[in-house]
Amino acid sequence: METKHHEHHHLFSDASDVQMSEAFVNSAFLALSGGFQDAYTYNVRDEVFSNAQTGNVVLLSQHLLAGDWGIALRYLLPVLSFALGVFFAEKIQGKFKNARRLHWRQGILAAEIVILFLVGFVPSTMNMLATILVSFACAMQVQTFRKIHGYSYASTMCIGNLRSGTAALSAYWRRKDPKKLEQAGYYFGIIFLFALGAGVGGNLSIAYGYKMIWVCSGLLLISFFLMFIERFKASND
Repeated sequence: METKHHEHHHLFSDASDVQMSEAFVNSAFLALSGGFQDAYTYNVRDEVFSNAQTGNVVLLSQHLLAGDWGIALRYLLPVLSFALGVFFAEKIQGKFKNARRLHWRQGILAAEIVILFLVGFVPSTMNMLATILVSFACAMQVQTFRKIHGYSYASTMCIGNLRSGTAALSAYWRRKDPKKLEQAGYYFGIIFLFALGAGVGGNLSIAYGYKMIWVCSGLLLISFFLMFIERFKASND
């Protein structure tokens, strides 16, 4: 009897956590932080993107073909760091997927919060290091939080969300399925929040400098506690 109760509690706790990790309110803070990070590194860290690796690849190729090896390296390292961040997050998921004390998603989020906080201490003479760290952190976020209410999405970039949202809107007009309209609303809402985070992040970074990355740590801390509160509720039901 005790074993069955223990198994039921474990399953309920995990389901509750997944529910919060996919909730719009949680995704909102992730998207705000994602937009902020990109604007931050672009505006105060030598015009390199931390999330938009497509942009980095374009600029990398351009400078490589022009023979600007030093500038090309500035764009290559964040791309490699992003790939490493995805690899690291996937390994963490595989190793700690069944952990009960702290869900693996919360562990990844805590690591991202700490990394971004440390970036605020990296001086402007070490911008490449700062961008590498931010790229690594946001790659972990991309790999860890991939669904919103069951729909696949990205909290740190827009192209996939724009495609999915527009396709859902088109499907709604064709079939008049209210779920498709809801789906489109989630995607366009995330795009709006990403843009809002980018706008606020860009202006704050320009005005107050490289320590403004700490705002991202604050936003992600809210997301961390939202998930923690949900697990606490589950454990007391």
